[in-house]
Amino acid sequence: MAESIQEEWAEPDATGLAEAATAVVDAEGTILAWTAVAERALGHRAADVVGRSVTELLAGGDTGRAAVWQERARARQPWSGLAYLRSGSGAAIKVLVEVQPLLGDDRTDWLVSATDPSGVSAWPPARSPVAAALLARAPVGLSIWDTDLRCVWLNSTAARQDGLLRRQRLGRLMTEVQPGAPGREIVAAMRQVLKTGEPVVEREYTWRVPGEEEDRVLSSTYFRLDGADGQPMGVCNMATDIEKSLARQHLLTLGEVGSRIGTTLDVIQTSQELADAAVPLLADYVTVDLGDTVPLGDEPLKGPAAGASVPVFRRAGMASVHQGVPESPWRVGEPVFVPSTSPFTRALLSGETHFEPVLDTSLDTWLGRDPQRARTAAETGMHSLIIVPLKARGVILGEAVFIRTENRTPFSRDDLLLIEELAERAALSLDNARRYTREREAAVALQRNLLPDRLWGGPAVQLASRYLPADIHEGVGGDWFDVVPLPDARVGLMIGDVVGHGINAAALMGQLRTVMGTLADLDLPPEALLARLDRRVLQMTGESEGTGDPAGPVMSCTCAYAVYDPVTRRCTFASAGHPPPAIRLPDGTVSFVSVPPGPPIGLGTAAYRSLTVELPEDSVVALYTDGLVETRTADIDDGLGRLAEALSWSAPSLEALCSHVTVTLAPRRARRARAVRAVGEEAGGGARQLPRSEDDVALLLAGTRVLSPGEAAAQRRP
Repeated sequence: MAESIQEEWAEPDATGLAEAATAVVDAEGTILAWTAVAERALGHRAADVVGRSVTELLAGGDTGRAAVWQERARARQPWSGLAYLRSGSGAAIKVLVEVQPLLGDDRTDWLVSATDPSGVSAWPPARSPVAAALLARAPVGLSIWDTDLRCVWLNSTAARQDGLLRRQRLGRLMTEVQPGAPGREIVAAMRQVLKTGEPVVEREYTWRVPGEEEDRVLSSTYFRLDGADGQPMGVCNMATDIEKSLARQHLLTLGEVGSRIGTTLDVIQTSQELADAAVPLLADYVTVDLGDTVPLGDEPLKGPAAGASVPVFRRAGMASVHQGVPESPWRVGEPVFVPSTSPFTRALLSGETHFEPVLDTSLDTWLGRDPQRARTAAETGMHSLIIVPLKARGVILGEAVFIRTENRTPFSRDDLLLIEELAERAALSLDNARRYTREREAAVALQRNLLPDRLWGGPAVQLASRYLPADIHEGVGGDWFDVVPLPDARVGLMIGDVVGHGINAAALMGQLRTVMGTLADLDLPPEALLARLDRRVLQMTGESEGTGDPAGPVMSCTCAYAVYDPVTRRCTFASAGHPPPAIRLPDGTVSFVSVPPGPPIGLGTAAYRSLTVELPEDSVVALYTDGLVETRTADIDDGLGRLAEALSWSAPSLEALCSHVTVTLAPRRARRARAVRAVGEEAGGGARQLPRSEDDVALLLAGTRVLSPGEAAAQRRP
């Protein structure tokens, strides 16, 4: 019985079993007991089979099965398998046989049950074989419960959902199959349906499958089954595994793709993230084009020649399943020209999605009137199109275009809903990036306007400087430098770094630079100047607090001030929590000045000391902010070592040395403009993510000269 008979015959009939046909067999294979279900299913009366060998019920009369039976009986282990049984009419019936040992003191009997392996059973009636097969093999879990709410039938899908054998469900209450609150809730719902006749639709519940650590989440619909006389016959349960449902997949896809968009506040990178996330999961070719409301390029969009397409976009991101994105004639950063009557323009003006599941390429359509796009569509196999406006907070920023080429399945309504939700998320991220970019540009403009246009220190020094703002991840900070000519050809060199980023930091930098320049004009010693600046900042902070202005920033900064005398060749330094100045001697040797450390400005301690060093002619004094030597991946000691190495380079001029230092220590920002311009030329058109920089960089180099007392006295401050 454990193995199927191998003779060739027609496909056996289904058993029509609503419950398991059961018998008790002894160790020798003799039938000891025969149930009514077995009698109805196989057509053999108990009186005809009890006391006879079970092998007589095998189709084909294979008496050799007795030896197989005895071998398995001696093992005393449960087993199961397919077998063909002979019905009372002589027909072969394919069944799934499960055998369990009934162990006694000195013998072993067997409980043998036979069920239909296909899931087709007595419900629906055997006279409707098509309906029976349809329900039995439906991808939805179906089960029938009688008026006592005991399971009388279930298809194979329901059995797989439960993770139980069919015999463990048939004839049992739901509370017996699934103990606890979930089972009681299901029984209550079915009892309500049986009583009222009103269906319960899509009720979610959890189901713990034996051997699994996590619950399954199922959604069930219950409805009553009435007989021809109108009386209730039972309840039908239709269950769907939510984890595998379309809605669930929609949410999972949206979560997976949405988490990859908006990781930065860079407009181009966010646009590229949208395109990359959608290819190839949702589309084969995706472009993201933004209007002039989003700062993207250095130059405004220029109108085309008369009769040409109207430019309303600039390409911000694109991706394709094909290497190099051959579908796009435009690279990232370039203006995109579209006809005024195209769906691209209509979607931008109306804010409504254009959905064209089957792309119409006939001559009287918008595509037929755009030869360039029609040619590209034909060459690349474009056949399905969705254009989604990117709209956030009432502003249309641009639009995203989704196209299928290699995937021959047209976009569906479900695809449309998913893409629209994805575009909505991306639009919010783009709007955040747009707002941040505008604020940063304003802060950069303010910062640059507050820095000196031209540095002049008289004949005592030769000057070179650089200011590199932090990239858009952090925003512009409050770094500054200045040079103040002093009496007798001396010169004051200053540099500072305000705590924080953004417009407030830039505005505060302007205030502190002005105050520090005014104090330097008084020709104060460096330590006295820092003490005065510290007190003045406290006064300014107190005045801000007295106005009740909640936006008043806390004024705190680090700074360094040096005074160089070209006659004595002495340079006096004082520091308020700032990195140490560097000195490059004429032979290229670089060292750092051990200035007595002082607290940052704004703490009110006024405890500053100075240090004076004597410098050979043609030495270079380097003042800088911590953004040049300190990053999140390396400490300041490593940065100081790299700065010393860069300063030791034998440069043809002070300007060349200044450029060399910034390119060596801050290459990301020193080359950022060139990298952005080159983004669109890269293979695939994807925006390259620039390495992250943490803070502003300010660098001031002063090459020392030597003057005689007479030459110094002859100098006049401008």
